[in-house]
Amino acid sequence: MRRKERELTLKEDIQRIVQLGDLCRVAMFAEDYPYIIPLNYGYEWHDQLKLYFHCAKEGRKIDLLKLNNNVGFEIDVDHELVAAEDACNWGMKYKSVVGFGKMIEIENDEDKVHALDLLMEHYGFKGKPLYPSIMLTKIAIYCLEVHSITGKART
Repeated sequence: MRRKERELTLKEDIQRIVQLGDLCRVAMFAEDYPYIIPLNYGYEWHDQLKLYFHCAKEGRKIDLLKLNNNVGFEIDVDHELVAAEDACNWGMKYKSVVGFGKMIEIENDEDKVHALDLLMEHYGFKGKPLYPSIMLTKIAIYCLEVHSITGKART
């Protein structure tokens, strides 16, 4: 990291960004250019961070993940524009995490329900949601097993 003074080195600071984020941008390998999509997510962090996503069972991202399931991701929070008298001193306050990992499709219903529960919990749902079994057959659930993550902030 070029700006070492902005690096977040405490696991708690990185976890807080994942907790507060409401959107995860995932980058996949596509022909000549990266393919980046914003996704809602749920997560759990025991020994390793795992991010969970739901989506349709078909589409460009599914096709790309079948070819190469190595992905990059980014989550950011606390944006604030910093204005100044001089144009060169304008900037942005932020906190962000960037990482890499493998996207794995979850196929069994029990694990799908667990992932969906984490996603609902992340967005504030209280209680135990119920998912019709027909819905579980119509959606794809992916787990991003994070292999590397770094944090950065300008406050």
